[in-house]
Amino acid sequence: MRTITVGTRKSLLALTQTNWVVEQLKKVRPDLTVQLEKIVTKGDKILHVTLSKVGGKGLFVKEIEQALLDGRIDFAVHSMKDLPGEMPEGLVIGAIPERENPCDSLLSRNGLSLAELPSGAVVGTSSLRRQAQILAYRPDLKVKPVRGNLDTRIAKMEEGQFDAILLAQAGLARMGWQDKVTETLSKDILLPAVGQGALAIQCREDDHELLALLLEIHHVETARAVQAERAFLRAFEGGCHLPLAAHAEVLGDEVCLTGLVAHPDGTRVIKGIKQGSDEKAVGRELAAELKEQGAGELLSEVREGLVG
Repeated sequence: MRTITVGTRKSLLALTQTNWVVEQLKKVRPDLTVQLEKIVTKGDKILHVTLSKVGGKGLFVKEIEQALLDGRIDFAVHSMKDLPGEMPEGLVIGAIPERENPCDSLLSRNGLSLAELPSGAVVGTSSLRRQAQILAYRPDLKVKPVRGNLDTRIAKMEEGQFDAILLAQAGLARMGWQDKVTETLSKDILLPAVGQGALAIQCREDDHELLALLLEIHHVETARAVQAERAFLRAFEGGCHLPLAAHAEVLGDEVCLTGLVAHPDGTRVIKGIKQGSDEKAVGRELAAELKEQGAGELLSEVREGLVG
């Protein structure tokens, strides 16, 4: 097989995730030769503004997708939650490996849990999804944006800029930083982002040789769950910057999806559960049910507020 070039962001987490995927592929094909190309995305450059204000849709993937389309790289490893619901023509998700823990974790400076944080404590997150749910659970807390790589955000908390920060458990696990976690939050308190904990290996749809190799590390159950979540996301024409959450589990032949749309201030939360054998239909149907309860109008308000 030819030498394969993989594109990745420069962050420590992105490199760790990419190297993990390369290791899995080499277990299947020990003779595989892979070279890395580091790519800086718009999301990596704009660090002084929250993602929602700069159109979070695709901020961490557009430059990488262009490199794929141009043939500069053969595949890319993304955090699934960074991938918009739609992708450019000619590109596909070639494989979704088995998912890590999809939950969010709280890291606090004084080792206090979410319930123990004092009234007025400052929690750092640039995610409207996390902000909305945390304020719905603890409206007495203050949420302020924090940007940067995992290590940068942790350092800002340790310097005293925040009493606590919220991060994806999966990223911390991949970095071997579980010891920094104060509390892993239940999905009842903080429903994860669409695709959180899963990786997406993206490539060109006509690269049949590579697609055959990627299939060796594809995890069918994770893929089914993620497809339900992404169908829910697409129904709202949403990106990862919106206060929208979804998590699916495979139960035998069926997929059970929990979805949520909320106002960023936590005052309105619209939530539902749907189960069925067709994962994409489950995602679409749950979105339709939440729209009947006003979720579409709620997201329109949020979008207008972000643009305004």
